[in-house]
Amino acid sequence: MIEAHSGHMVRGAPEQDIDESALEVGSPKRAAAGVKGVLVSLQRSWEQMGAGRTLKTLPLLNQRSGFDCPGCAWPDPREEDGDRRKLAEFCENGAKAVAEEATTRRVGPEFFARHPIAELAGKTDYWLGQQGRLTQPMVRLDGDEHYRPIGWADAFDLIAERLNGLDSPDEAVFYTSGRTSNEAAFLYQLMVRGFGTNNLPDCSNMCHESSGSALTETIGIGKGSVSLADVEQADLVLVVGQNPGTNHPRMLSSLEKVKRRGGRIIAVNPLPETGLMRFKNPQNVRGVIGGGTPLADEFAQIRIGGDLALFRAINGLVLEAGAVDREFVDAHTHGFEEFAAQAAEIDWAATEEATGLERAQIERIAGMVIASERTVACWAMGLTQQKAAVATIREVVNLLLLRGMIGKPGAGVCPVRGHSNVQGDRTMGIWEKMPKAFLDALEAEFGVPVPRRHGLDTVDSLRAMRDGRVRAFVGMGGNFVAATPDTEATEQALRDCELTVQISTKLNRSHAVAGRTALILPTLGRTEKDVQAGGEQFVTVEDSMSVVHRSRGRLEPASEHLLSEVAIVSRLARRLLGNGHPVRWEVFETDYDAVRDHIANVVPGCEDYNRRVREPDGFVLPHPPRDSRTFRTATGKANFTVNEAAPLELPEGRLLLQTLRSHDQYNTTIYGLSDRYRGIEDARRVVMVNPADVEALGFADGDVVDLVSEWGQDGTTEERRAERFRIVAYPTARDCAAAYYPEANALVPLGSVAERSNTPVSKAIVVRLERR
Repeated sequence: MIEAHSGHMVRGAPEQDIDESALEVGSPKRAAAGVKGVLVSLQRSWEQMGAGRTLKTLPLLNQRSGFDCPGCAWPDPREEDGDRRKLAEFCENGAKAVAEEATTRRVGPEFFARHPIAELAGKTDYWLGQQGRLTQPMVRLDGDEHYRPIGWADAFDLIAERLNGLDSPDEAVFYTSGRTSNEAAFLYQLMVRGFGTNNLPDCSNMCHESSGSALTETIGIGKGSVSLADVEQADLVLVVGQNPGTNHPRMLSSLEKVKRRGGRIIAVNPLPETGLMRFKNPQNVRGVIGGGTPLADEFAQIRIGGDLALFRAINGLVLEAGAVDREFVDAHTHGFEEFAAQAAEIDWAATEEATGLERAQIERIAGMVIASERTVACWAMGLTQQKAAVATIREVVNLLLLRGMIGKPGAGVCPVRGHSNVQGDRTMGIWEKMPKAFLDALEAEFGVPVPRRHGLDTVDSLRAMRDGRVRAFVGMGGNFVAATPDTEATEQALRDCELTVQISTKLNRSHAVAGRTALILPTLGRTEKDVQAGGEQFVTVEDSMSVVHRSRGRLEPASEHLLSEVAIVSRLARRLLGNGHPVRWEVFETDYDAVRDHIANVVPGCEDYNRRVREPDGFVLPHPPRDSRTFRTATGKANFTVNEAAPLELPEGRLLLQTLRSHDQYNTTIYGLSDRYRGIEDARRVVMVNPADVEALGFADGDVVDLVSEWGQDGTTEERRAERFRIVAYPTARDCAAAYYPEANALVPLGSVAERSNTPVSKAIVVRLERR
């Protein structure tokens, strides 16, 4: 269906769902971005929102006077770092994210009247997401087959009635997505704690919780220590378990700057991702008509789960070479002797088996680390979603401590966050285990008691819903069902809830998995004007590198019935907590400056928030290890750790599978069906397997199989099944495989989690292939 809009033809939502038989497989691409990326950006933008809205939105994306990208959290250039923003300060997937939010497609009451919930549950995530923006509050009452309209006041009354009818506030969980603004997140956690629970699971629990656990223990703060300038000034950048070409494309521009300065890049990944091999920057001549910039000087095609063994070996070689920064180690660290005693001996046979790498390559990498005076270590979910994720990240920190690479320009830790404000939400108090000092400040600021017992994270929330200990779920943004593991168990847990509430911009799978009473509350997007009684408002966000800045939408709202997240929380809180509650909820809805004044008094580092956030580039939150080599750990110093690299047993005939994104995807949002860089088109139920493994297992490229995961605990083995995946022969590491999520989330049991962080293990799933 095609319709005219804003002087250009806009393609309507697809009527048909994915036809997996249309799969086309070509060769992986040799370079990322380039002119093709620009053309795809424009095509998708025009299809979703027309030429006029495209020209109105994209020039404002990531600009000082515009709005923050609703995609990833990669930082913007800062004038104080000697850098200026480009006219087109966005990437292909950022343009797709804006197009999805600013789409002219609409999902109103008539849509829900046509489509019963059971029908929606049978659709793919792609089809659901392509239908468009939600326009009115909707409700499904117990026994209903369809959602139907409900007024805002009645919706809030219904939610408050059901929540206040629980036997305990701890029977409800309140989830948050990383797109939520700082202002909405701060009010959300205040409402939840005022209600009486710390059940505040968020998307961090499923992605970078392992980073936070490891970094808090070792350097005293669960955030990265580098700025954008540090990355670009580094002599050596380690990119481990990360695919920036798809997931953080603007990072490629920074890596290009590293190479032009003479720096080097090491890529560690089971798949040879195009974005780390060669980058064609469409904003310079080399990227348009030239061959682009080669990026990775060394590609270590590691076996899934072998990263800890790799970094233990590198650390042993650093010790053997005597390349330890003794001045830094002696002055600023604790536990070096215990660490060194364990790290000095390298079992090369076990290391080569675990990593799939040859000793010569590991020694080459160690030599590059030793030669570097400024080293940055970047990682993403390829590390954080392993069973030994926390230990692996601690071993990465060990390497940086050995070389004195914390608290100096051009060096440090760089966990690359996904969602655009996932780090800001945590700063604002979205965590089930906020420290006592934060809770004390919250109580003092508002004069209301807040609970101190730790709440439930995402996995524990699912277990509690499954067991009947949680009866209500409220989700602020995101797509909880598609983001979480153990799909069948997750969906049943949500359906068993007495109440589910989804605060969303677009239709997604979580709306099709409804509790006995279920509400959809539509909210403004990042691209839209937010006009309240106090005038036009802006919100703030925090990027991966602790920079807090403004975001102000420019488009008219998709519907006159939408409320902002701040307004939704403020109105719900008034109903839930009662008119006599001492917090001035009605003021917050009209004037976001009032929210920020309270943030300034409660959140460390946010003093004088309203003034500082109005600076052109915002402000940088304090980071003691970076700022002064101060480490607020239990020892008062940065901590070396001892980490055992237990071998991951792989039974004969099995593969280690990792879940990953296609290039036409951001988190659970499926933009399209083109995984262009990997050469996979028009299908998603595929499993990528090394050609030698395909042959050894008795299959052929193109065979259709079921994926069956095997997970053992306490002498028992659990299996999960994901049906009808096409084998694609692909140059991944031997004994390894890859499949897209959320389609492969069904293979991860709720019990399979990382040690210490409780993050689902989506990067080392033991699977067998069963022929259909």
